[in-house]
Amino acid sequence: MTGAVHQTGIWAGLRDVHASPAAWLRALDAQLWTEREQLVLWIPILFGTGIALWFILPGTQLRLSLVFLALALALIGWLLGATERLTGRALLVAGLALAAGCATIWWKNERVAAPVLAKPAISLFSAEVLSVELLASREQVRLMLKPDAGQALPPKIRVSVPWESKGARSILPDDRIRLRARLVPPPRAALPGGYDFARRAWFEQIGAVGSAIGPVERINARQESGPGLRARLSAHIQTQVAGGPGAIAAAFATGDRGAISAEDDEAMRRSGLAHLLSISGLHVTAAVGGAMWMALRLLALSPWLALRFPLVTVSAGCGALVGLGYTLLTGGEIPTVRSLLAALLVLLALVLGRDAITLRLIGAGAMVVLLLWPEALVGPSFQLSFAAVTAIVALHSSPRAISWFSARDEGWLRKFGRTMASLFLTGLVVELALIPIGLFHFHKTGLYGAAANIVAIPLTTFIVMPAEALALALDSVGLGAPAWWVVEQSLALLLFIAHFVANAPGATANLPAMPRGAFGLMLAGGLWLLIWTRPWRWWGAVPFVLGAVWALSITPPDLLITGDGRHVAVRTDDGRYVLLRDRAGEFVRDQLAEAAGIDEELASLAEQPGVRCSPDFCVWTMERAGRRWSVMASRSGYRTDWEPLVKACAEVDIVIADRWLPRACQPRWLKADQKALRETGGLTIRLDPPSVEAVAASWRGMPWGQPPTIMPPRRGQQEPPAERSAAGTGASPQW
Repeated sequence: MTGAVHQTGIWAGLRDVHASPAAWLRALDAQLWTEREQLVLWIPILFGTGIALWFILPGTQLRLSLVFLALALALIGWLLGATERLTGRALLVAGLALAAGCATIWWKNERVAAPVLAKPAISLFSAEVLSVELLASREQVRLMLKPDAGQALPPKIRVSVPWESKGARSILPDDRIRLRARLVPPPRAALPGGYDFARRAWFEQIGAVGSAIGPVERINARQESGPGLRARLSAHIQTQVAGGPGAIAAAFATGDRGAISAEDDEAMRRSGLAHLLSISGLHVTAAVGGAMWMALRLLALSPWLALRFPLVTVSAGCGALVGLGYTLLTGGEIPTVRSLLAALLVLLALVLGRDAITLRLIGAGAMVVLLLWPEALVGPSFQLSFAAVTAIVALHSSPRAISWFSARDEGWLRKFGRTMASLFLTGLVVELALIPIGLFHFHKTGLYGAAANIVAIPLTTFIVMPAEALALALDSVGLGAPAWWVVEQSLALLLFIAHFVANAPGATANLPAMPRGAFGLMLAGGLWLLIWTRPWRWWGAVPFVLGAVWALSITPPDLLITGDGRHVAVRTDDGRYVLLRDRAGEFVRDQLAEAAGIDEELASLAEQPGVRCSPDFCVWTMERAGRRWSVMASRSGYRTDWEPLVKACAEVDIVIADRWLPRACQPRWLKADQKALRETGGLTIRLDPPSVEAVAASWRGMPWGQPPTIMPPRRGQQEPPAERSAAGTGASPQW
């Protein structure tokens, strides 16, 4: 029986609605048998699905139900005959993988549980310095601190110290310091769909963040005459290469991104080149591959060594040592460690004589990462890196791509064109794979990244990083200047490309906050398309298209309200957004613009026609679907007379305030004052049809939503009046 006839028979069996269940199982078993090489790839996917469902399902009961349902699925697989039928075996493994994923993240959550600061406070405390990060572009030093016992503080605190503060730049890891700091609990997402730092802080056991007040006193400083190797190397590079190129060169060598300006960082992000700034797969691969290539060439110069030792194994060991050293030098961040693990798996495959780059290898790397850091699954770094690598390997493993781009005897011009076409197609496939992830996490994605990366990736891999390594080596004998010139010019070209692409018309696509269901459909469909090899892989296009249509059909929000009630973005009749308080900082403006899915400056609400503003409140109307909505929002903290305020509330549909409003203030539809917003967090409001989405929906039932709390004693210090209301001192509200 030919493959075509065999396939037809299988699908005919599945289409026969009168077939017995046993016939269905036999047909499905035969179909799975044709994809048996791919089945193992679903183990890390299902393991990750168990982790993702733990993050989605709130509360212990629902998570226990998930575990029991997964075990029930495994039991069904066993009863269907896991030893005789591939279908039964697949169901058994799928159920166990789902349950194991949920159990792993649950165990990690219990292991990291630690108290969080109960409310904002100003505290004087002593602590051990765990890490130091110099943020030159922000003129700050960021410290990760472990407070001394007995001070009623969380186990870890992240504090920013102003650059000019006395002693700030002399602080080293392992020092003990004493400082006064203004501390707040880790902030939750300001708006629905926004970045939730509280979730990340929970798994890193960071219980408070804040900024130092006054000088930092070093006590029991460690015995070291200067900064560590990483800081010295970063400073040395920036003395050799000035400006933006020097900051990026330092980031490539040490992972220190603190000196990169906000303009360059934004340009790299908008142009689709931001991945070059994070020490991950590209950098580790270049370091390991370069070290292995050089070691192999040098060792092969000796016939005695070449005849007596397995040089590939020895050079692979050299590459592994260089990769390990590079990871330690750059701070050992999780994305770097993840890339190192993948590189070590590739080296192991080479030593064992197996295919070095396969989807199985990627699946093994993902499984290792998820076992060690299961919380990484819901972060953009994990999703972006593994989506990109999976798309690349799946593309170049397909028979058609192999026939198109395999090496052949042809002229240099055709070979060059084939190489460029391969690079462009690879970049295009990667961009298509990353667009849903970028839109879900950042509400924007670059559209010209494929073209920019055609130049940027070879430029970085084959010119910048080798020249920088050569320059550092030659600096030991004072001959590094020519190599540094190459580094400076190539990085200047890289920045030129980034700014040119970022400023091109239509450089980015923007989208309001995407529903998790739409993202899940696109992710499931994309994985189905990439993993399977038989024609049924195209079924994955159905959920992918449905998810894309769902995401694109989301109505832009009419009102965006931050969790403190101070900042409101309003969509005007012409589709633009205006801001209630035009003195809002850049950080707030960026958050509101991202949530709205726009890439433009926010104008002032008070300057719009038909808007009536006093020093205390603004009142305006919005017409949606034939109905006029009247809105009133506070824009100051001044005291307001009770009777006029209550009367004004009754005349509008929506009231927004960053203060507690009296109970008698009753608008016709929605009251979002400080009391309500403390329960809901930030709000996204749509008026056609009327709906309200709250940040609280993402953290209710989650451990970082209602964490155990701790509060330091006041110690008699008096807080400045401006801080008293922010710290929740219980003062009577002003109306």
